[in-house]
Amino acid sequence: MIHYHLVTALPSEQEQCHLITRPDSPLLQQDALRNNPLIAEMTARASQGKLADTCFGCGPFARITLVPQSAWQDNLTDSLLAFLRPLFASPACREVLLDCTHIHDTVLAKTLRFLFNQQHRLTDLGLKTTTQNDTRLTHIHAYCPDSELARLEPLFKQQQAIANGMVAARRLADIPSEQCTPQFVVEEAQRLCAAFPALRCEVLDEQAIVEQGLGLLHAVGKGASRPPRLLAIHYEGASHGPVRSYVGKGITFDTGGLWLKEGAGMYTMKYDMCGAANVLGLMLSIAELALPVRVMGVLALAENAIGPDAMQPGSVARACNGMTVEINNTDAEGRLVLSDAIAWASQRHAQTRYIIDLATLTGAVVKALGYELSGLMTQDKALRSALTLAGEQSGDEVWSLPLDARLKKQTESAIADLCNTPTNNAAISASAAWLLHHFCPADIPWAHLDVSGTALWREGGKSVASGRPIPLLMQHLLNDLPLNS
Repeated sequence: MIHYHLVTALPSEQEQCHLITRPDSPLLQQDALRNNPLIAEMTARASQGKLADTCFGCGPFARITLVPQSAWQDNLTDSLLAFLRPLFASPACREVLLDCTHIHDTVLAKTLRFLFNQQHRLTDLGLKTTTQNDTRLTHIHAYCPDSELARLEPLFKQQQAIANGMVAARRLADIPSEQCTPQFVVEEAQRLCAAFPALRCEVLDEQAIVEQGLGLLHAVGKGASRPPRLLAIHYEGASHGPVRSYVGKGITFDTGGLWLKEGAGMYTMKYDMCGAANVLGLMLSIAELALPVRVMGVLALAENAIGPDAMQPGSVARACNGMTVEINNTDAEGRLVLSDAIAWASQRHAQTRYIIDLATLTGAVVKALGYELSGLMTQDKALRSALTLAGEQSGDEVWSLPLDARLKKQTESAIADLCNTPTNNAAISASAAWLLHHFCPADIPWAHLDVSGTALWREGGKSVASGRPIPLLMQHLLNDLPLNS
């Protein structure tokens, strides 16, 4: 756990601190730094729009980093984080003194989540022998004026809880798939949820999946030696009121099934369960903040494998709402498990405020929106507006794609109610969402988040789990609570 402390004066012991501030910061006017020629040179460099960083000659601090003024207000391009990420790849200090004056709220929130996320490294999985620098961030000192303390304290508390959920999701998603099976995800979720009395886990094994008619989830998982699971995490932070539901795609490994992926395209497919991992992380964040709300998180867990019982192109499966789907592409399995899970979630409560699903669903959304924006598809205008606003506030942004009856022909089948992929290979992301919308009743607001581009952080040619869109969904929930809790 990384701890934080809001301060209105410099900490008495600074020797172990890494000061991160602006070139015009009053923190640089203390006696030890005011007439330091090195600090003067660094200030001039940062004032020219360049990073200035030193571990030498910067007493009373262990390290000083001056980030150009513009980066502290840039909530669009993450320039502050772009400056900081290389520094924390191999940190020099266990404590950070972050200047929180004259910083945009969204930039501050993203910076805090970045710092709190330093709790997790790939080496923590214990799979690599390493002698690299093991200095870890343990404490954040946040410098702010007295007048800002009351406003910033809840922001820090919220961002720490959000980051803790992201870390849990990232750790789970980073685990190799030979270990991270559907049953492993269930057991890990049960272990993590046990820390919060308000969380309760409900598990459907392969027999219950069949008995409750989740034929699409069963079809995807039946080819694997490690059977599917449906995990529902219930949070009762209130005794009554509508239930907010989140559904996550949890394909623990995706070979493509009989529609086999090529090797390079298969390499990151252990991350095809990021949607489910992030639903788990979201539930943990909600519980940590003890929000006064009822929430259900549903994880649709399966391995899309090749085997004697693997689903075949042209087969037809029936969902738990009675609709049938022709499986004309076994590599479009995510929308199948989501469809069943959405339908199942919609049937669980008499009053559902909304259902939001999240999934690493299509590569097409990456081609459309890149790696910074998640794709948002919904027919509910209020939900679209609320999620868009929450994205802007949190810095975990979405972009809306069209979803209407013009997509109907993309899911038509001669033999079943629907087919899982368009035969013309057009509008791939929106077509998937059009399929999904059939499984949520019209009286329940529903939105689909395609996070194929944002669920992973890409750096140096490597991909790791990012924990997005947990910040977006938490901000949306926090915005929704005052009026509709």
